Amino acid sequence: MSSNDHQYGAYERQYITDKHGGNGYVYVKHPSGLDIYLWQMNGFTTTDALFTAKYGSINNRFKTSNDEDFIQVPEGIAHFLEHKLFENEDRDVFELYAKTGAMGNAYTSFDHTAYLFSCTENYAESLRILLSFVQDPYFTEETVDKEQGIIGQEIKMCEDNPDRQSFYDLLKCLYVVHPVKTDIAGTVESIAKITPELLYQCYNTFYNLNNMVLTIAGNIDIDEVLKICDEELVRAEDIDLLSDLGSEPDEVAQKEIVRKFPVGQSIFNIGYKCKPYSGRECVRMSYESSILMELAAGPTSKLYNKLTEEGLINSSFSYECFYGNGFFCNIFSGESSDPLAVQKRINEEIDRIISQGIDRERFEIAKKAKYGSMIRGFDKVDMCAEMLLSSALMGVSVFDSIDIFTQMTFEDIVRDMPKLFDKERSAIAVVEPADKQNK
Repeated sequence: MSSNDHQYGAYERQYITDKHGGNGYVYVKHPSGLDIYLWQMNGFTTTDALFTAKYGSINNRFKTSNDEDFIQVPEGIAHFLEHKLFENEDRDVFELYAKTGAMGNAYTSFDHTAYLFSCTENYAESLRILLSFVQDPYFTEETVDKEQGIIGQEIKMCEDNPDRQSFYDLLKCLYVVHPVKTDIAGTVESIAKITPELLYQCYNTFYNLNNMVLTIAGNIDIDEVLKICDEELVRAEDIDLLSDLGSEPDEVAQKEIVRKFPVGQSIFNIGYKCKPYSGRECVRMSYESSILMELAAGPTSKLYNKLTEEGLINSSFSYECFYGNGFFCNIFSGESSDPLAVQKRINEEIDRIISQGIDRERFEIAKKAKYGSMIRGFDKVDMCAEMLLSSALMGVSVFDSIDIFTQMTFEDIVRDMPKLFDKERSAIAVVEPADKQNK
């Protein structure tokens, strides 16, 4: 018997539907171990697919049921592995996609790596390509040496990016132990330690189908997709994978990092460290954070308009709730002639809102606007595929996320604001012009 022998179709389909709008998708726990989410969107012409390993830059210390102790691997190896999977001695993945008309790509984040394609036709052939090459690694000393040079140059280019440097400096301020503070690409020194043997070890550990997710949305036939999965997926043994992310303290590592760079205007990232959340609670707290940042410093706020009028911020000003496995923080970023003044004003506005309260009418307006944006996402195939993935990684359904948002109340955000924006657990990272004189 081959390693992928099993009874085709010998699994249940779970239909997950939206009780409000009638949307729905199918979930299958495949006999190979893979979680599969399929959203057949009638009337659409495109298809988007993501084949994802729950493996990112933070997963550098791990063990399985086959290991006696934790294994430490070089920083940047998840990103390095993503690059190498596209290579094989007898194929070029992008040439194969070109023949089907699909656009292929991949990315590595802090806590997952995704391989994806988008197409308007021949999705079945493109899906076979995706499932095939991700399950067929090929690493040699020669190809690893070559890639070390390529990624080394990429790392050096990233080091010349002031926005990226400011962001990672903020993470270094906020986090004492958690590996999220390390650049996804690693360093030139760390990737020099990568060998074919280490790549195979990480691949066999994290690219186990029990640790992966397939999400597809668009113009598909679910029966056809599952038949292809039956034929292409190789059954995997569950190896009880465990990552060690360290024991992160509540306090920040440091309050400020300032570095000089050849930039015309200072770049800043202001962050507020929160305890990490997971599952439904993480979804809820991320929504609350987004609404609160909109109310405090969004384009409709008095603070945003005052800072703009005074020339302290410009159109680059933005904010995000940044979270993942073991980390959660809220970040304001942008350009300014005086980043510390911006930080002071944001903190003053947070204090004011906590002491004087939130405008209920503005809350309702912001919530309705956010809800409208979420619902419009259901009209975009790529957004639906990404929502399937993000929800699966979070351990909730797409429609659970919608329900969690709609159930969020004014009282919830009033109660949670002090712990989501705690000045004692905040920090700032600034990249300022190299010719700026120190005061």
